[in-house]
Amino acid sequence: MASKTTKKNQIDLGGINTIDVKNPVTGELIGSVPKTDAQTVAQVVEQARDASARWAALSVEQRGQMIRKWGDLMWAEQNRIMRLIRDETGKNDTGAFIELIGLDNTINYYVAQAPKLLAPQRRTAMFPLIQWSKVFFKPHGVVGMISPWNYPLYLALADAVPALVAGNVVVFKPSEFTPFTVMAAVDLMVKAGIPQNVVQVVTGDGVTGKALVDVVDYVCFTGSTATGRKIAMQAGERLIPYSLELGGKDPMIVLEDANLDIAAAGAILNACENAGQMCLSTERIYVAEAVYDEYVRRVVDYVKSMKIGAGDGLDVDMGSMTTERELLRVEDHIQDAIAKGAELVYGGKRRPELGPLFIEPAILVNVDHSMRVMQEETFGPIIPIMKISNEREAVRLANDSEYGLGASIYTRNLAHGELLATQIDAGSVAINRNSAGVAASASLPWGGNKASGVGRRGGPEGLYRFTKPLSVFTDTLIGTQPSLTLLDPLTLFGLKAMRIIRRFIPNI
Repeated sequence: MASKTTKKNQIDLGGINTIDVKNPVTGELIGSVPKTDAQTVAQVVEQARDASARWAALSVEQRGQMIRKWGDLMWAEQNRIMRLIRDETGKNDTGAFIELIGLDNTINYYVAQAPKLLAPQRRTAMFPLIQWSKVFFKPHGVVGMISPWNYPLYLALADAVPALVAGNVVVFKPSEFTPFTVMAAVDLMVKAGIPQNVVQVVTGDGVTGKALVDVVDYVCFTGSTATGRKIAMQAGERLIPYSLELGGKDPMIVLEDANLDIAAAGAILNACENAGQMCLSTERIYVAEAVYDEYVRRVVDYVKSMKIGAGDGLDVDMGSMTTERELLRVEDHIQDAIAKGAELVYGGKRRPELGPLFIEPAILVNVDHSMRVMQEETFGPIIPIMKISNEREAVRLANDSEYGLGASIYTRNLAHGELLATQIDAGSVAINRNSAGVAASASLPWGGNKASGVGRRGGPEGLYRFTKPLSVFTDTLIGTQPSLTLLDPLTLFGLKAMRIIRRFIPNI
C-alpha cells in the first residue's frame, strides 16, 4: 500500500479501520496503520505483478547493485533504524544492532554469490556431444512476505534480499505490532532505486495476511507453528509453493568435559537474547550428572550480574518483553513447573519499576518432560536445567519434542560433539555456541524440521527456494533420422554403449 508517514508516523487513513502501534516500554503511541482489506491487498499484488516482468528482465548484477545501495543507506541510517526497532519491540541496543548487521551480512553474501548461483547450469544429457542441457532459474513472480514482531527488520528483509535478487517482486505484511520498521526499510529501498511497485507493504492483522496468501505466487512466512499450519493448508489449496520458519524448543546439551563457565554464560546469553523471544532461543538444558550441581551454581552466579533495563548502550544485557501475552506465558510455564515439582532457584519476578513488561530471567531445576516448560515453546527468558545420566539420554531427550529448529552441544571434544550433532533431529546444531551462530553465517542454510517449519533461509538453499528451475534440453540432430519408434537400431545401440561407458566414466 502506498503510504506516506509524517514525523509522528501517522498515515493518512481516510477513515479505514486502523491499528495503534505502541512502545511496549513506555506505552507511548508510535503511530497508527490501516487494516488493509482483501480488495486492497489484491490491488497491491496486481501492481506488483505489473512490475514483475521489468524487474526480472534486469540482470542479477543490476538488481544486486540496487540492493547493495539500499544496504548502504540502511547502514548510514543505522541509528534511526535501531531506534525504531527498539521503540516497537522494547529490545536493547545490542538486539537492534544484531538485526542490522545480520541483514548487512545477508546483503553482502547474496549480492556477491547470486550471479554465480543463478547462472544457467550445464547438465549432462542422454547423449553428450550431440545433445546438451541447461537448467535456468526463474523467479516465482510475486512473493508474499509475512514476518513476525520479534526481529522485525531481519526476519522480513533478510528473506526479501534473496527473493529480490532472484528476480521476484515482494509484498510485505509485517506484524501489526512492528510495522514501521519494515515500512522504513522499504522507503529506503525505493530511495536506492528499487522501483516502488517491486517492493510494497500492506499493513494489518491475520485477516490481511490471509488475503495476501490468496493472491501471491509464493508465500514466505515466519511465525508461530499454529499459524504456519494454516498458511500451509491455504497455500496447498492453491498449489503454490511456500517456506515456513516456525516455532522452536531448542535443547542445549552440556557434557561432562564442557567448559562450564562458557556453557553457563552461553545458556544465559542464548536464553535471554531479546528477552528469550527468539525462535533459536535455548529453551531446555540437559547437563551431565557429574557436573550438574556445579553447572547450576555457575549459571546462577552469572545471571546475577546481568543488567536489565530500557537504557541505551551495549552494556544492557536484556530489555523488555514485547507483549503481555508472551509475559503471561512465561509466568504460566514457571507456575506449572513449580506445581509439578520443579524448583525456582533464581528470578522469574516482574520488574515494574523498569517497565510494564520486564521480567527477571528464571532458572528452574528439577525439571522433567511432564512440564510445559520442557515441551511447549515458551518464548521468554526461562532457563530450565535437567540432569541426565549419559549422552544417549541427552540425545533422546533433545529429540523428544515436536520441534526441530536448532540445538547446541557444549564439549571440549569437538570431533565427538560433531558426531553427536548428527544425531539431533534439528535444522542446525552448534558446538560451543548457540545455533543462532548458524543464522549469523549467511552462507549456511537454517530452518526447521518437524513442527519447526519447511524450507531453509540462508546459503544457496535460501536463494533457490525463490526460484523455479527450468530444464532446457537441446538436440543437434547430428545422426538423427526420422523415426516413429523411440528404440530404432541406432538409438538402442547408443543406449547400450552409454550404459557401459558410464560404468567407467560416470560423469559423462
